[in-house]
Amino acid sequence: MSTGPIRLSRGAHTALRPATAARITGGFWAARRRVNAEVSVPQGPDRLERAGNLANLRAAAGAAPAESGFRGDFPFQDSDVHKWLEAASWQLADGGEGPAEEELARQVERLAGLVAAAQAEDGYLQTYYQLGPDARRWAEPHWGHELYCAGHLLQAAVAHHRATGANGLLEVAVRCADLVDATFGPGRNETVCGHPEIETALVELYRETGERRYLELAGYFVDRRGQGSLGDGPADGSPGPRPGAPYWQDHIPVREARAVAGHAVRQLYLLAGAADVAAETGDAGLRDALVRLWEDMATTKTYLTGGVGSRHELESFGDAYELPPDRAYAETCAAVAAVHFGWRMALLTGEARYSDLVERTLFNGFASGVSIDGERWLYVNPLQVRQDDENRKDATGDRSAHRTPWFRCACCPPNVMRLLASLPHYMASGDAQGLQLHQYASGSYEAGGGAVRVGTGYPWEGRIAVVVDTAPRDTDWTLSLRIPHWATAYEATVGGEPVAERAENGWLRLRRRWRPGETVVLSLSLGPRLTRPDPRADGVRGCAAIERGPLVYCLEQTDQPAGLRLDDIALDPDATPSAEHRPELLGGVTVITSLALRHAVARDGWWPYRDGGAGSGGGAGSDVGVRPGVDTGGAEALDPVPVTAIPYYAWANRGPGAMRVWTPLQPPAG
Repeated sequence: MSTGPIRLSRGAHTALRPATAARITGGFWAARRRVNAEVSVPQGPDRLERAGNLANLRAAAGAAPAESGFRGDFPFQDSDVHKWLEAASWQLADGGEGPAEEELARQVERLAGLVAAAQAEDGYLQTYYQLGPDARRWAEPHWGHELYCAGHLLQAAVAHHRATGANGLLEVAVRCADLVDATFGPGRNETVCGHPEIETALVELYRETGERRYLELAGYFVDRRGQGSLGDGPADGSPGPRPGAPYWQDHIPVREARAVAGHAVRQLYLLAGAADVAAETGDAGLRDALVRLWEDMATTKTYLTGGVGSRHELESFGDAYELPPDRAYAETCAAVAAVHFGWRMALLTGEARYSDLVERTLFNGFASGVSIDGERWLYVNPLQVRQDDENRKDATGDRSAHRTPWFRCACCPPNVMRLLASLPHYMASGDAQGLQLHQYASGSYEAGGGAVRVGTGYPWEGRIAVVVDTAPRDTDWTLSLRIPHWATAYEATVGGEPVAERAENGWLRLRRRWRPGETVVLSLSLGPRLTRPDPRADGVRGCAAIERGPLVYCLEQTDQPAGLRLDDIALDPDATPSAEHRPELLGGVTVITSLALRHAVARDGWWPYRDGGAGSGGGAGSDVGVRPGVDTGGAEALDPVPVTAIPYYAWANRGPGAMRVWTPLQPPAG
């Protein structure tokens, strides 16, 4: 892959630049990308046909009767086609050959042709309005998603142009962008779209075409947000509820905001676009605001899996530390958006912490969104499914904890497809000093005037071998390796000799004159560990989670002894967990086995609550004799029982059942 979704201009004000060439050739992510290429992406056109998306384009193009009207439940369904086109274009950029690649190229050109044919003469393209009352164009900014759809069209066109060199879809995008530029701005239509996306797309179109007014328009949209043009929502009688200005991020300007708020995907798409604007303009004030908002998100509103969005209501961020595991929304699209935002912040600042969170999100909150076979999807990604939830057979779509072949609101599947197809772009970067490896996957990467090859069994193994193929001959050059924040220990050698350098701020920087073929070996400790939550996260206080390397683990009902209910156990902190790789399980995973303590709850009458003991208001003599610091929950501990944990991303691949990431932690004995 010679390029990806971000191609910075020469004058961009960033610390780092994406690799000029990147290819993933083996290991975990190669396997996930192979399924994406062989199963998920090829299914896209058929899924879009069944859902009516392609019929809408044909009708708008005049190639099919339009009397039946728009097919589907949402005005933004064109965006699913655009996202698929982007995904398929990045897949073509991998450069594979054979019948499958030829068929994919044929489908890309067919759908790109449909999009071009559906575009109106003035550049407008949104079939929902083209097949309905045309006078409603640009009149429903809250729910119409016209600029959102336009943004995905622009990104698809950029991907298509970079992957194939063809200009057809790019010309469609330019006509659309020119119409947007003529329609919006000071003295014209001064509102913003209820769903950000156009901002980052306009910046990338500027990078592709050199037309600076696209960058300026993106900056206008970023700064117009929070000026009240959307307010609380539509007037009474208009479609949709009145969710309030924070839902749209229209309650406060981006530069003044101190906390992420509202619909999680909208918020993160907006911040990704703002990061693109800051990168191209060097706007220090905007950059500082983005750092502040990322910190608020990461420290107070992010699940252990990297997922974001605590509330099913309005698919939104909650308050600080409002992170209930069973009610987590953690939409797959929000994980994609978090990766987009985090990667841009890593490039903008050069700091390793952004790539730390990108890694966590990729391996957990994102990878869980698609089944191992690539055919089924999760819209929401909870961290707990209760024992009886499997009986909720009526749960469907974006509220379900069951994997689904497609959704009425099918934003997540093509979003996963496009991130997996472009994933090599997120692995490495370069600067004037050398090359930085942000993520670890077997492959080849060129950046910063050099090229390396990586070989690793990560995340199952902690050994990462990096061969320096090329580097400047007559000057020092720096190879930087990210040391993950979870790594309690690591070792590094060059040519078999231990290195003297130590990591600073998450980077192990090896600067020297390199000979072609020299090998660096980084060994990260991957022992299983128990992780405890911030005590302010009420929903999981007193619990622990199992992790190993970058992977969060969960207990799934199907792996436990018969008759054991996940609701009845507590993890034993004195137990020593062990790891075992099982190549036959779930496509090949390392499982963790340990001991838990099962409780039999004593029921005394009909009331489930009990006396809290001394200090509870029970008066003298109310001390129930419980050892200080231990809350038995009215239960009697039984014999220890073995439990097995699997990587969280692999849950829900074997049918419905209980699952939990956070489990109560039995207080230590003594």
